[in-house]
Amino acid sequence: MDTLSYKTISANKETVQKEWVVIDATDQVVGRLCSKVAKLIRGKYKPSFTPHVDCGDNVIIINAAKVVFTGKKETDKVYTRYTGYPGGQRFTTPAQLRQRNGGVERMIRHAVKGMLPKGRLGRHLIDNLYVYEGTEHPHEAQKPKAIDINQYK
Repeated sequence: MDTLSYKTISANKETVQKEWVVIDATDQVVGRLCSKVAKLIRGKYKPSFTPHVDCGDNVIIINAAKVVFTGKKETDKVYTRYTGYPGGQRFTTPAQLRQRNGGVERMIRHAVKGMLPKGRLGRHLIDNLYVYEGTEHPHEAQKPKAIDINQYK
């Protein structure tokens, strides 16, 4: 009897093909951008995707200061953090975060981290994200390729 000669290929750390990609975040909606970035970091767009392995790409986001929120989220959305002390709950809005040094990076990182798996793999995957507010980034030696994020679903 004839059987199919296909074999399921499970990628591992040594066989993964990782790439460096640059995404221009100018006039992109934060949530939509971050969901696509999370898929790129996870490796979901690759045919060799394996759920328990870091098989995604290293993603560099430039012009992060030019991302936008839809509706009134810029002023009404609230980020909550806790200092660890009694009465130490702190609340900030995206408009307030934009004023701070590194605030835009914190917004994007927070959104992407929430879309990654929880646990050891997710904590490892978030290190593959690099966010820069301007157009300059120090990763030219990796020869990243620029991609249009709007082509991805």
